[in-house]
Amino acid sequence: MSEQSRPAEQSTSTLAEIRAARLEKVEQLKELGLIPYAYRWESTHHAAELQEKFAELPDGEEVDLEVAIAGRILARRVFGKLAFFNLQDETGTIQLYLDKKRISTKMADVPNAFKHLKQLTDIGDILGVKGTIKRTEKGELSVYVSEYTMLTKSLLPLPDKWHGLTDTEKRYRQRYVDLIVNPTVRETFRRRAQITAAIRRYLEEQGFIEIETPVFHNEAGGAEARPFITYHNTLEMELYLRIATELHLKRLIVGGFEKVFELGRIFRNEGVSTRHNPEFTTIEIYQAYTDYHDMMRLTENLISHAAQTVLGTLEITYQGQAINLTPPWRKVTMHQLVKEQTGLDFQQFKSLEAAKAEARKAGIEGLDECQSLGKLLNEAFEQKVEETLIQPTFVLDYPVEISPLAKPHRSEPGLVERFELFITGRETANSFSELTDPIDQRTRLEAQAAKKAAGDLEAQGVDEDFLTALEYGMPPTGGLGIGIDRLVMLLTDCASIRDAIAFPLLKSSSVVLQSFDYDAATQTLRVEFNSGSVYKYRDVPDSVYQAFKNAPSVGQYFNSHIREKYGYDREL
Repeated sequence: MSEQSRPAEQSTSTLAEIRAARLEKVEQLKELGLIPYAYRWESTHHAAELQEKFAELPDGEEVDLEVAIAGRILARRVFGKLAFFNLQDETGTIQLYLDKKRISTKMADVPNAFKHLKQLTDIGDILGVKGTIKRTEKGELSVYVSEYTMLTKSLLPLPDKWHGLTDTEKRYRQRYVDLIVNPTVRETFRRRAQITAAIRRYLEEQGFIEIETPVFHNEAGGAEARPFITYHNTLEMELYLRIATELHLKRLIVGGFEKVFELGRIFRNEGVSTRHNPEFTTIEIYQAYTDYHDMMRLTENLISHAAQTVLGTLEITYQGQAINLTPPWRKVTMHQLVKEQTGLDFQQFKSLEAAKAEARKAGIEGLDECQSLGKLLNEAFEQKVEETLIQPTFVLDYPVEISPLAKPHRSEPGLVERFELFITGRETANSFSELTDPIDQRTRLEAQAAKKAAGDLEAQGVDEDFLTALEYGMPPTGGLGIGIDRLVMLLTDCASIRDAIAFPLLKSSSVVLQSFDYDAATQTLRVEFNSGSVYKYRDVPDSVYQAFKNAPSVGQYFNSHIREKYGYDREL
């Protein structure tokens, strides 16, 4: 019988008991003169490499080739004089075939080496082993271990393989555990790295160069979005985290660069959803002497190149839907799409009120906020059209009211030369024939600033330095922005943006209240957080407790009125 056929410790012991038992094993290793936390290890192979190289090795055969590998123990089966571990490294898993006689012979300088291996290792430990390659009689390719080294003793247990890590919130909050137990998650982030590398290589091959621009801005600009605000103590000035890289990249075009881009983080103080994270990655690309038609071709080529390079195909499946990324992609105006879906032809309306009346009949909501035909057209598009655009579609020619940085359309008054790319109902890219007229640009930014002054949290202010740059002269320029997170979602079949970002922003578990109680006699408020931590706050008046208990948001009240105002003790 196996002494340990599955990781049962979690079902029979508390987490604290498991950790205490493992700490005891750390001390035992030290007493034996063994190091529980090694300094280095040199491997000769990885698991996947061995699996591939010896795929044809017959059952029962052994290869006289010594290999050294390292990885994490995912499973243990321990018998009398034999043990079988599953070891996982970055590339995959392989079995360890552990024989008492062989290990005792090779590790004669460590008395009872096999016994220590059985008794002092746990699932989750990181082990280094040396041995030969053998396929067992049951057909399992194994490293036939001659010696082992404890590299890292794990103190906390992994989720068992029968249940895995299925708590979505915990998967994002403890991504390191998610990566250990879910190989598909590791593959997602490996592919993400390959996608961004493929994009960079393609652009560099086309003569583009990447130049980093500031994250701190004096004036948030380049998009309509609510910024994060911070403060620099030494300079005594308020700063914004960038909401776009656009305006600084355009300054580079003014300065004489003709093909520039930056792939980097953007910060917007907005909502969180399956499509939005406050911190996200974009690539913005600017090319002198081009327009939005050139940017359409670049977009097709760039995305299809990344897909072909990483996936080996342009025919993919996203959440059960077949998507064909083969260029050329459909090109259609916003006006035409709205007309197709709603029957409304916004080019025929003579007044805003007439348009609103017909829009209400078509089921368009939120009309009171629309103060122009352009805004109304965009609202109709967002409500009735976006989610229908499954295959790659370039939506062309947007209203000027929602495109303050785009050049006026050369033949359609009231519109600008802009496109957005939609795939699976999501905006994936955005592009302009960039506005190069400094007078027109000032007028539009001042209109934005007026909206900002009136309370619009997403409106831009006036970036005077950018306007000065434009007055020195910017050549005709095409600009393109691609949401990297959404592109990764598409190419890795992730339903949520949190699955495409290694460490998405989450509400701090340390300030999320799990439960609380109050001892009126001692005026002690005991609070348990979702993280498992428990604190006792002293000398909290009953009136404060009653206000806390009855507050619409106990978390908000706690942070504002209790957290930093009363002494506390941590309950161990």
